[in-house]
Amino acid sequence: MSMQATHTHPPVDTGRIAWYLRAAVLLLAVIASITIWFTNQWLTERYTIATRSKAELRLALYSGNIVSELQRNSVVPLLLSRDPALIGALNSGDYSATSQRLISYQQEIGSASLILLDGDGRAVATTNRNALGSSHRTNPYFVEALRADDTVFTASRDDTGSFKFVYSRRVESDKRGIGVIVVEVDLKKLESRWRGTSDAVLVTDSTGQVILTTENLWLGLNIEEALKQRSPPNAIQRAIQATADWGPIPPDAYFRGQAYMRQDGRIPFQGWRLVSFTSHAPVRERVNGVLALEIMGFALILALAFYLFSRRAASQSLFFQQESEDLRRLNRRLQQEIAERERVEKTLEVAEQTIAQSSKLAALGEMSAAVSHELNQPLAAMKTYLAGAKLLLQRKRPEEALSSFQRIDDLIERMGSITKQLKSYARKGGEAFEPMDLRASVSSALAMMEPQLKQFDVNVSTALPSEEVMVLADRIRLEQVIINLFRNAIDAMQAEKERKLDILVTVGKFATLAVRDNGTGIDDLDELFEPFYTTKKPGDGVGLGLAISSGIVSDLGGRLTARNAEGGGAVFEVQLPLLGSKTAAAE
Repeated sequence: MSMQATHTHPPVDTGRIAWYLRAAVLLLAVIASITIWFTNQWLTERYTIATRSKAELRLALYSGNIVSELQRNSVVPLLLSRDPALIGALNSGDYSATSQRLISYQQEIGSASLILLDGDGRAVATTNRNALGSSHRTNPYFVEALRADDTVFTASRDDTGSFKFVYSRRVESDKRGIGVIVVEVDLKKLESRWRGTSDAVLVTDSTGQVILTTENLWLGLNIEEALKQRSPPNAIQRAIQATADWGPIPPDAYFRGQAYMRQDGRIPFQGWRLVSFTSHAPVRERVNGVLALEIMGFALILALAFYLFSRRAASQSLFFQQESEDLRRLNRRLQQEIAERERVEKTLEVAEQTIAQSSKLAALGEMSAAVSHELNQPLAAMKTYLAGAKLLLQRKRPEEALSSFQRIDDLIERMGSITKQLKSYARKGGEAFEPMDLRASVSSALAMMEPQLKQFDVNVSTALPSEEVMVLADRIRLEQVIINLFRNAIDAMQAEKERKLDILVTVGKFATLAVRDNGTGIDDLDELFEPFYTTKKPGDGVGLGLAISSGIVSDLGGRLTARNAEGGGAVFEVQLPLLGSKTAAAE
């Protein structure tokens, strides 16, 4: 029996098994190489594009912050140059209370510093008491302010090597210059915020000189000189660095020993430009994490193939007993690899949490850009009302000027409402809905846009029903949509000699508001309501207005559409359910 048992298994063709094994390994290696190459190309391109889009959004936010800070301080010299207390102090030479007055102004304005200079350029009052008595006679902001009739902006380096950004204006008494008021803009706080991110950011003036940056060594240089300081010193090292960053999209710059993507933007102020550099390292880390999983999967398949072939050979011949021992060792190695895989999975879990946090920050950036866009409307109206109030006060008509100030107060309240609404925009909330007359919203929006309509000489034609057009909506958000349509219409008619704006409210199955202009029309209707799609010049808009308006109308249960009119221009229609029909549908 024992002799028969020894011949129950056929002899093993070890040569054939070895050939199959080599062919399988070769095939698996080819498949693994192609898969890893394709995955690297596709994921690197995808993650790079996503990272670049987020960097562009942050760049728009940075630019808006700079412009906002500059504009906020630009009107201060004009106001202080007409302060009777400061003029009286310069005429009398009594500056005992002037510094304290400037300190109180600084706390309200938020400027870096305020300095009052007499006619000889001596600091007679300042928010920094250590600077009292210092001479500024040769400084550009003093010399140019005495020569100019308007507010002067200068950017110059101080003793520490940093740039100082100053607005200055001549103080006059009896039409003669008696001093200069100097307002230093605090842009360093923006620079400090940039240092809290992984991006390298710089701002250049019209000559290309770096005046603000997160890298102190770049100050005073142009961009090419700044990057040359941190690039690899020779071509061989640059080639080695490029090989380490293997991917389909070449880096824009090298410094800090890493590859960076470069984003350029224009700041609408004296030819300034904003440049940011975003590291490729996060992209490479995310791609490498996926590639590590793929390599581990192929390694497990290869190990399993070896294991199966070895087990079969060991069951047929005592010749493979030694290989069985090797397989046991291989099994132990597989267990180690499994443990390593579990460690990698934990690492990936941490990476996923990091990605989730990055998505939250990206959403925050989008909301910040939206806030900046929507606040431009009431800010523009406030500027117009301030100019009107100034003219009325000069003409001794204070009662009418008080009306303008009341409108400015209403605009400030509206800005707070817009900020509150934009915070809740992502939640699709409806808690602010109330029955309202669509005609009242149109009239309110027209009152808001009245200064701009007069400024651009727009002929407005309205056709409103005599009876109420009741809808269930959020009054602030609905007016926000209507004002946005009016502003877009004004922008579209800039090149026209005669500007006509037709506003029509009709009632049928829906309450319909139609806004028609005689502008240039719409080239691409398909992408009109996409976020960041705009036909305006860089710096005039970021393309969020219509996208936000479309979302608001959808939240109200309606629809926002656009088309080109037959006689030229564009027509935007807002359709909303009537109050009775929407209530019945809800029931």
